[in-house]
Amino acid sequence: MSKNWWSNDRRPKFVELRSSRWFIMFAVSFAAGTDVFLYGLIVPVTPTALKDRVGLSEDSIQGWTSILLALYAAALLATAPVVGYIADRAESRRWPLLIGLVALGAATALLCVGTHMALWVVGRIFQGAAAAIVWTAGLALMVDTVGQDGLGQAIGYVSMAISVGTLGGPLLGGVVYQSGGYYAVFGLAFALIGLDIVFRLLLIEKRHAMKWLVPELRPSSEYKSVESGSIATAVPPTPSTASDSQGLSKPPPSPGGLTRLVTLLGSPRLVVSLWGYFVISLVLGSFDSVLPLFVKETFGWQQSGQGLIFIPLLVPHITDPLTGWMLDNFPKSCRYITSTAFICVVPVLVLLRMVTDNSMQQKVLLCALLSLAGLCLAVAMPSLIAETFHAVKEKEDETPGIFGRGGAMALAFGLVNMGFAAGTLIGPFFAGFIRQSAGWGTMGWALALIAGISSVPILLFLGGWILRPVELSETATDNAVP
Repeated sequence: MSKNWWSNDRRPKFVELRSSRWFIMFAVSFAAGTDVFLYGLIVPVTPTALKDRVGLSEDSIQGWTSILLALYAAALLATAPVVGYIADRAESRRWPLLIGLVALGAATALLCVGTHMALWVVGRIFQGAAAAIVWTAGLALMVDTVGQDGLGQAIGYVSMAISVGTLGGPLLGGVVYQSGGYYAVFGLAFALIGLDIVFRLLLIEKRHAMKWLVPELRPSSEYKSVESGSIATAVPPTPSTASDSQGLSKPPPSPGGLTRLVTLLGSPRLVVSLWGYFVISLVLGSFDSVLPLFVKETFGWQQSGQGLIFIPLLVPHITDPLTGWMLDNFPKSCRYITSTAFICVVPVLVLLRMVTDNSMQQKVLLCALLSLAGLCLAVAMPSLIAETFHAVKEKEDETPGIFGRGGAMALAFGLVNMGFAAGTLIGPFFAGFIRQSAGWGTMGWALALIAGISSVPILLFLGGWILRPVELSETATDNAVP
């Protein structure tokens, strides 16, 4: 049996479409959005299910709801760097995506039939592991496909899908649950998983499709290989030929996982990207936890209303691809766009304290403030994800071969996803504790303070140290492109 299904000489049907840039971008975006959507879809269902199906008492429901949310984030936090390291060593990014799909299907099935707390615990852990696999290997696959040109816009689509999934899950979960019941929610979940199966199975990685596409692509004659952070010919060179072309007698030894990790964390650009992603996740996780309870207590809204209140946060994320386009065409603007977004969200979060009573004016004000907060987060997210790629590439340009065979792109995305997971883990407890002990307004102040302080390192380090006159590594790379 051949080692990989694509290693035979039989040309797959529609290989051009299945390995095309736009199809891979769509498949990765859909996979990432589906994973996080299914996480949020269960949020409004959990309290009632724990009472009616598991048999928990009223006093235990809130605590176990928070624990289940934390288990998802903890699994994502623990799995992401491991998946990143393995994905960099693997021959294909596609296989981790398929393994993640198996974990996602198992998680959904366990939650669907869960009449015992152990099934819910294992189901949430599987969900977190599946998300780590998809976000880490999926983003690395997309970068392999797109390369540096158009990276911002591609990441814009992925971040839009993640944001839509993060906020759309609780929205539709509440609406579908109230109108169709418990199993209707899981019917929607399995339908999305079915579509996800189709897209992931159809996908063919660009580097594996080259053996059939090279004749058609010879006029353009180049293919961007992000694994090595450089421009290669249509057929990427083997490590031995790459070494010979650089005048090396043999390739440098491949560093271990810990060495790669320390090297990555030595990049201020990657660290600030990780921190910014953590803050965005912290704010979104806080709203996931606190907002449904706030509108229930303040406006008397039930599950459908508690879901629909996420629409103002959700809609602005359709601008993510536009932000990505701006980053591609004006790369030096990333630090200013992102730091401005973090600064602008400060007064928005502070003004949440103005929403205090059940009136139409207060409801409109809350929706307007949530829309502005969503817009700020939408503008900031693509820059932070794209910065992960540039941070790794800068290290590789400074010291060629520093990460050895396979590079460290997936590991870097794994670290950034750890930041997102940490925000998802901490946000609900952080916001819930402050709101319960000091009130809704103080919670807004606390989130605003974190965002405002974070704008300073983002301004200074995103895109490189602000006082650095010329990005020599980027200039050299640009000059290498014909």
